[in-house]
Amino acid sequence: MLAIIGLLAGLAVSNSDKIFGSSQAAVAKIFVRDSLKTSLVRYRVDMGDFPSTAEGIQALLTAPASKAGRWQGPYADTTGNRLPTDPWGEPYQYRFPGTKNPGSYDLFSKGPDKVEGTEDDLGNW
Repeated sequence: MLAIIGLLAGLAVSNSDKIFGSSQAAVAKIFVRDSLKTSLVRYRVDMGDFPSTAEGIQALLTAPASKAGRWQGPYADTTGNRLPTDPWGEPYQYRFPGTKNPGSYDLFSKGPDKVEGTEDDLGNW
C-alpha cells in the first residue's frame, strides 16, 4: 500500500510541470480570447473604435486624455485599477489595428518564453 502511494506521488511530482504548464496556457488563452473581448467591444461602442496601440488596454480602466468626454468606463473589472499580468508575470500585449487581425485588434501573451513573435505566443488569432 505504501509503495502504491509512493509511486502515485512520484508520478504527480514528475508530471506537475506538464499539468501546470498546460493550465497556465489555458488561462492565458481564456484571457485573450474571452475575458477582455466584452470590455473592448463596450469601449468600441462608446468611443467609436478600439483603443489605439498607444492608449493600450489601459484605456479600459482610465480615460485617454483626448477622449475623456465620451469615456464611460471603466470597462474592465479589475482589482486596484490594474490589468492582470499573464501567468508568467508579463503584461498582455495589445495592438490596434492588429497585425494578425488587421480589421480588429491583437491581444496576446508572449507565452512561457516571454519573447514576442515566437511559437509559444498565445493570442486572439
